[in-house]
Amino acid sequence: MMEDREKVEAELAEALENGEMRRDNAQETARRKLPAKTVMRIQAQIDPVAEETKEYRKLAKEVDDRYSRYDDES
Repeated sequence: MMEDREKVEAELAEALENGEMRRDNAQETARRKLPAKTVMRIQAQIDPVAEETKEYRKLAKEVDDRYSRYDDES
């Protein structure tokens, strides 16, 4: 068992030292690293943030009306 392992390690070492080195095309490598150009968008019927804000405002009242203008937009 140990002899097989040593034999495999010796073959691997020889292949790494004397084997042909693989060279990638720099432009192709850079292209593969770029993120995909696909963008996924989902159209929602309701605004989840506005709905959550309405629920919070049912629980408590604002001290001042700083954000009341946003209620009109939604």
